[in-house]
Amino acid sequence: MMHINGYLVIAGSTRPQRRSPTVAAWVAELGNALGDAPFRVVDLRELGLGYDDEPHIPAAGRGYASAATQAWSEMVAAARGVVFVTPQYNWGYPAPLKNAIDHLYPEWRGKPALIVTYGTHGGGRCAAQLRDVLGGMKLRLTEAMPGLKLARERVEANDGEVAPHEDFREHLDEVTAALRELVGLAAG
Repeated sequence: MMHINGYLVIAGSTRPQRRSPTVAAWVAELGNALGDAPFRVVDLRELGLGYDDEPHIPAAGRGYASAATQAWSEMVAAARGVVFVTPQYNWGYPAPLKNAIDHLYPEWRGKPALIVTYGTHGGGRCAAQLRDVLGGMKLRLTEAMPGLKLARERVEANDGEVAPHEDFREHLDEVTAALRELVGLAAG
């Protein structure tokens, strides 16, 4: 279990050929350069959350039965803020990310959050859907929602490889500014 007093950077895909851990690590690196508090990557694949496996709805506040959900709850509750790093799959966001969000409720309320998407189109539709869900759960969202465009040849290579310093060079200032906005939201 990871306790954090900084920010969680959630790698939002669990597919075998995924890029989210690498993109999330790059975002965390940029966040750590701000020096406010640590940015730590959380890989949804490693959380071990089942699908909708809690006996009570999270909003009921009756506690969690699963050790994985309890650990997830503690991580989110302790974080200053959260960065959701997610690919756009078929114009939406991945089901495991929705599952991780839906496992909790009170932990999200009022939590500062930033959405960073990526894909051949940048992920704008995915970001809009995620923004609606997170807004409904009362997270405090940044205005910025960087949508990182990934070259089609990188996606079609299907090797899981991405070089953020090269592939997302044009988005560096945008992501850094969004991270600063998140830090400001968490501070005030």
